[in-house]
Amino acid sequence: MPMIYFVTPTHFRPAQRADLIRLSQTLAQVPNLHWILIEDSDTTSPSIGEILKRTRLQFTHINAKTTSKKKMKYSDPSWKLPRGVEQRNAALHWIRTQFSSLRRGVLYFGDDDNTYDWRLFSEMRTIKKAGIWPVGIVGGLLAEAPTLFDNGSVSHFNALWKPERPFPIDMAAFAVNISLIIDHPGVEFSYSVPRGYQESHFLQGLNLEKFDLEAKADLCTKVYVWHTRTEKSVLEKPLEEKVINFEEADFAPLEAHALGLEL
Repeated sequence: MPMIYFVTPTHFRPAQRADLIRLSQTLAQVPNLHWILIEDSDTTSPSIGEILKRTRLQFTHINAKTTSKKKMKYSDPSWKLPRGVEQRNAALHWIRTQFSSLRRGVLYFGDDDNTYDWRLFSEMRTIKKAGIWPVGIVGGLLAEAPTLFDNGSVSHFNALWKPERPFPIDMAAFAVNISLIIDHPGVEFSYSVPRGYQESHFLQGLNLEKFDLEAKADLCTKVYVWHTRTEKSVLEKPLEEKVINFEEADFAPLEAHALGLEL
């Protein structure tokens, strides 16, 4: 059974621990899955590591801190800057370093606050090059999904937001065979692309075209992943009445752990 490498960037926020526990209990039921969790911090947090250990999954726990110039404040809108750039790149580097000869497996970028149906993982194991499927509750639509030709290849996308993008899809809408990552060692995510072009930049770097995409989820008629987004917490007395500035760029899970706080 091909291994799924499930890459999750994560950063501190009041709901981080809750999101990761919920996701971990989904992933713990998936066979042959290696969870790569990358914290946006100076070092990894023992409390997050504990969540990983309880899953009994194969996992890799690393950290990669976002540069201060690209770090959003807690009050910033989610679209202001791309998130997870350094963290996803750290995962790509880890895969290429550890498995330079690997040719069997699938890479998927899974956010910590999305919702996943177990059937999605069965679908992606058969990917030969790159797979695609609908994503629910994203881009102002009930579901973003590609439209297919009669032969099952991708004709176009129903995206409302910037439909002119080469791949107007969400990060949760695709997975790629691990061999593409090994064969294209210079491909990574970048801040130097227009807003909303992270997915297109990545897929084009792997020399993929629309006709390369393999339609999964019953020819893209089923939704097995939803772009659910945890709302930002509004706390009257945050963190047990301790004065914490959530907008500090360097506030990381380890600091909360040092204060004796369970988040």
